[in-house]
Amino acid sequence: MKGLLIVLTLLFSLSTLNAAVELKQFKNAEQEQRYKNIIDELRCLVCQNQNLADSNAGLAQDLRKQVHKMILAGDDDEAIFDYMVTRYGDFVLYRPPFKATTFLLWVGPFIIFALGLFVLIRFIRQRKKVVVTELNSGDKEKLKQLLNEDKEQS
Repeated sequence: MKGLLIVLTLLFSLSTLNAAVELKQFKNAEQEQRYKNIIDELRCLVCQNQNLADSNAGLAQDLRKQVHKMILAGDDDEAIFDYMVTRYGDFVLYRPPFKATTFLLWVGPFIIFALGLFVLIRFIRQRKKVVVTELNSGDKEKLKQLLNEDKEQS
């Protein structure tokens, strides 16, 4: 009985592994390392939060095939990145270049941080400016009367 349970558990665990394994042939280890580095630096345009190496999307598979083909054809890394940027735009890069179209992408987080810091400082300064005023004797008497009336009604 235990043996059957172990076999069923193994079969179930194997059936849940649906990650595709792509076997790529390279002429040497240098090409294989270049391939791994490039697909780690390119973003999956479908998933957007994964690189090509981690994504199982159809487009990611196609882009990995294209990178493999270009490496085997003898293209250098710059040519491969240029091809991808020309075809898909700077968004395909995890580290897009600093230029006018990507200015907010690079500077935006610092601007948001500075604005948040500014708002926090203003809030703290305004809290310090709150002045507590003392009640005069007339206001104290009115307050006592209102409290006494409230106790009588309860």
